[in-house]
Amino acid sequence: MLYPRISLYALMLASAGIPLYIHLPQFAATNLGIGLGTLGVVLLAIRLLDLIQDPLIGWAIDRWPQTQAGFALAAAAGLTFGFPLLFGLRDGPFVLVKMVMILVLLFSAYSLGMILLYGRSATLARSAEPRALMTLAAFRESGMLMGVILTAIAPAMLVSLGASGQGYTAFGFLLGAIAIVTAVLTRPIWVRPVVMGRQLSFAALQHSGGVKLLILAVLNSLPVALTSTLFLFFVQDYLTLAKLAGPFLVLFFLSAGVSVPGWGVLSHRIGAKTALLIGMPLAIASFVGAAFLAPGNAVGFAFICIASGAALGADMVLLPALFSIALAKAGLSAGTAFGIWSFAGKLALALAAAIALPLLETHGFTPAADNSPEALRALVIAYAILPCFLKTAAFCYALRLPSESSSL
Repeated sequence: MLYPRISLYALMLASAGIPLYIHLPQFAATNLGIGLGTLGVVLLAIRLLDLIQDPLIGWAIDRWPQTQAGFALAAAAGLTFGFPLLFGLRDGPFVLVKMVMILVLLFSAYSLGMILLYGRSATLARSAEPRALMTLAAFRESGMLMGVILTAIAPAMLVSLGASGQGYTAFGFLLGAIAIVTAVLTRPIWVRPVVMGRQLSFAALQHSGGVKLLILAVLNSLPVALTSTLFLFFVQDYLTLAKLAGPFLVLFFLSAGVSVPGWGVLSHRIGAKTALLIGMPLAIASFVGAAFLAPGNAVGFAFICIASGAALGADMVLLPALFSIALAKAGLSAGTAFGIWSFAGKLALALAAAIALPLLETHGFTPAADNSPEALRALVIAYAILPCFLKTAAFCYALRLPSESSSL
């Protein structure tokens, strides 16, 4: 039952992460009356907090390994209380201040859980061998994708069951309940003896190849961050397919989930670097396709969701596993390293929000409104064209990775 419990903990974290990056912009704009530009600044400011917080969380996890069960419980508790508070907010005095305080709690809890889960790869895997770490990664990312699918369909399902409004209040309580159940059922995985390595230093991280993988992680996360932030706007306001937003999200993440085992098998056969270099052009092609879609083209966007989902599956499995393997080979403690890794990924999401949301607002884009052709063109540029250029840059950088650092 070890790996299924790891999948469940990953499901909890994914079900927390997706609302913060996909549902939050729409909720804040339509329910709280907070402008997209303001929200972009808020998310960037919280990421600046993470610049200090995430490495410190990783350091604390390495410093007090005997407390990992407490850290796991604290992460679940933050999500349990935070989400009902966030999606229970109503427009009114000091709503922005309240939202910022709740977001700090949620992002901190999310960071703690993610850094703990990824930083304890060597502990949670059956051994520290590359194949065992890759198997762990497959179970972990499968749980992540199940959590993503759950949160993609949950608001619409809750509305169909009678939840008021857009279902956000009930959604918040559902996320809190998931965190409680997960905290209880996954406690046994956090009592395993901790596998510790030597203290992390920049020189050791660079020698292990970890610095190159961190740079690639940021470059590679930027296009995904842009499309995640703008997904609902693109489907609802450009494609005018609002009722299909949930099914498109499910299709996207189902494609990613189905592809995960395949990417793992392929990496064993041809090497992780080569497998990664196959997945990245698939993402580039999907961005190009999205840029040329006409409003109302549901079939075309469905194919794009399938292709981009499969490309995401490669990113989710291969990059964190490569980082874990690099650390394990170098004998380094992973908590602090994954604190830096966590910050790198969230920095990409914050930069995406800080760039895209004010850009759309400047060009007159308003969610769920009658937008001008100029505003919709800006949306297409931010959702499809800019990610295409960023993914191409990440692909060119990945070509420079030495094969021996990527081989599994």
